Amino acid sequence: MRRQLLLGAAGLLAGCSVLPDRPYIETLRFPLNPERPPGPAGRRARAVLLVRMMRAAPGQDQRGLRSIRRDGTEAVSFFAEWVAPPAEAAEDALRRWLAASLRFVAVVAPGTRAPIDLVLETELTTLVADLRTNEARAGLSAVLLRDGTLSTGVVLQRAITGRAPLSGDQPGQMAAAMVAALGAALGELEAAIAPYA
Repeated sequence: MRRQLLLGAAGLLAGCSVLPDRPYIETLRFPLNPERPPGPAGRRARAVLLVRMMRAAPGQDQRGLRSIRRDGTEAVSFFAEWVAPPAEAAEDALRRWLAASLRFVAVVAPGTRAPIDLVLETELTTLVADLRTNEARAGLSAVLLRDGTLSTGVVLQRAITGRAPLSGDQPGQMAAAMVAALGAALGELEAAIAPYA
């Protein structure tokens, strides 16, 4: 009898769940792909530019959208993220942006056998939607080196911050503003390295 009671109680417990029922939340994914606005480069291309792998500053390697709440605390979303790691996507966007500028004979990646004139090293330092100021920011640190047969030297070092207005606190609005902020940063970086092309 005692054994039957224990088996019955075990059967009842098996049908119970200690976790509350929660609705399924679909993860939203956004591409980090700013497009360069059309326009002439204004200068004849002479140099081949190598764009090295973009590094990610601490905290910038997560796919979740980053925001600063109105109380000043930082949040990383678990249900809204970039399609690819931000630094990886920003590197691809940078390469496409500079190729579309027509300021260089070619914009190439590591492993190329093309003769290199300039090397661009970058780091993604910031990519955030700031709800306190209603703006998104994208920060880049860049070093441009001249790659010669006899010597290699730094010709430019720059910290750049692109900004874009933030229209709301929904994931789509935050992602769109951060994409626009990255586009602003890439435009500023293009203008900075243009004289060396």
